[in-house]
Amino acid sequence: MTNPLAPARHPASWQQELAEAVTDPAELLRRVALPDTMLEAARAAGRQFRLRVPQGYVARMRRGDPTDPLLRQVLPLADELVDVPGYVHDPVGDLDAMTTPGLLHKYRGRALLVTTGACAVHCRYCFRRHFPYGEANPAREDWQAAIDHLRDTPSITEIILSGGDPLVLSNERLGRLLSALEGIGHLKRLRIHSRLPVVLPARVDASLLRLLSDTRLQPVMVIHANHANEFDTAVGQALAALRAQGVTLLNQTVLLRGVNDTAEALGDLSEILFDNGVLPYYLHLLDRVAGAGHFDVPAREGQALIETLRTRLPGYLVPRLVREIAGEPGKHPIA
Repeated sequence: MTNPLAPARHPASWQQELAEAVTDPAELLRRVALPDTMLEAARAAGRQFRLRVPQGYVARMRRGDPTDPLLRQVLPLADELVDVPGYVHDPVGDLDAMTTPGLLHKYRGRALLVTTGACAVHCRYCFRRHFPYGEANPAREDWQAAIDHLRDTPSITEIILSGGDPLVLSNERLGRLLSALEGIGHLKRLRIHSRLPVVLPARVDASLLRLLSDTRLQPVMVIHANHANEFDTAVGQALAALRAQGVTLLNQTVLLRGVNDTAEALGDLSEILFDNGVLPYYLHLLDRVAGAGHFDVPAREGQALIETLRTRLPGYLVPRLVREIAGEPGKHPIA
């Protein structure tokens, strides 16, 4: 009998799927049946921040629809080239919070390790699209300074792995990093922020599941989904497999103009998240990163959306609307 909680079987390895991601705007437009009149702008914006999107994610997009909410998250647009006042390269103060290369210590009790600059998908609104990974990220395998800082700071009980995307790392490299972290006695929780279970669900393989089930640290995974259409059978199976290993699953969403800026879209997302065993966690107002101004939804509009959701959903399905403000001791609640 088939185990419904087993990870999905995939015809290709996740590494192969990652290597075969779409990186040419012409190919993306062809795959979604859109005219090449959009190509010049896509290539111009793509020169500033490259296109990358797995083919499996492209397959979930509506063909012939330039407003498809998944396409809008990844297709470079001329809007990105517009200089919008107040939109900067480091909107959340990452560089000021860096204690050692790649280790950000913003909030009491937890620290964030930028494990890699690589990601499976380049979201056009990414707040780290200008992050200097080459200068401010540990060299390959060289996390020792970060490990030393964590060991010397007993108030830190939770380590957050971020990037890029930490699940782009091989299981071998993740295993070595986890082994070092497990040796720090005051660490209790391991939090992984990853888009891969949604955009590349094949990444949730047996070896990764063993790592997460064997660690002494309590595993939490914060996935990143912005729209209900991002979910398919493979995503559901990957999330079920993580839950079966005792991983707590949360989701954070970015409120994006033209993607999920309606109560219907946000409500559908909360419902499908819970159907897949994931609790809505944060709904982020857009971080004001240069190149993403066209995605902005004003705070007052976000507040109105949350109020509508509260009339339609049980409280545990309504995410907290927040904004990250550089220098503040935590996420700033909006609603």
